[in-house]
Amino acid sequence: MPNIKSAKKRVRVIETKTLRNKAIKSNLKTVIKKADAAVAANAADKEAAVKAAVKKIDQAAAKGLLHKNNAARKKSALVSKLNKA
Repeated sequence: MPNIKSAKKRVRVIETKTLRNKAIKSNLKTVIKKADAAVAANAADKEAAVKAAVKKIDQAAAKGLLHKNNAARKKSALVSKLNKA
């Protein structure tokens, strides 16, 4: 455990940021799974699901949770699945 006041504060701040990042990543995974399922099932709302997933991926990349190339790869994979369906 840190003894210095600023180090104690860093621990608290990092804990808060970790929880926020965890929530965003979890939600991102959920949205991507829903989009994959919609495309696989050929659902009527598959385009809307993919659009929502792409938006979430962009937001995660903007926050620094995903590397921009990782985000681009995820979006490309989703859109190519949608185009094949």
